[in-house]
Amino acid sequence: MFAVVQLGNHQFKVSEGDTVSADHLDFDAGQKIVLDKVLLVSDGKSVKIGQPYVKDVEVEAEVLQHYRGPKTIAFHYRKRKDSARTVGHRQELTSVRIDKISV
Repeated sequence: MFAVVQLGNHQFKVSEGDTVSADHLDFDAGQKIVLDKVLLVSDGKSVKIGQPYVKDVEVEAEVLQHYRGPKTIAFHYRKRKDSARTVGHRQELTSVRIDKISV
């Protein structure tokens, strides 16, 4: 069984026991949350597609930790202008474990 859920501004295909890394969520580590924005659910035999969300389907999850992703470097270079600029960025992420998909 799997489901496609909307978590923040992203969509994830999840099954029970999966761990996903989403953008920073305003929940404490160790807190249980319920994801009700389920876009699609499949049990292997039938598929339910939401318009935009599937009714009466919830995904229970637990927030594991908050952390920062790897550093990405943006380097801007302009030839013959004696100009170069380096900018770094690290995204704030939240790790979430999927516990149960209830149909």
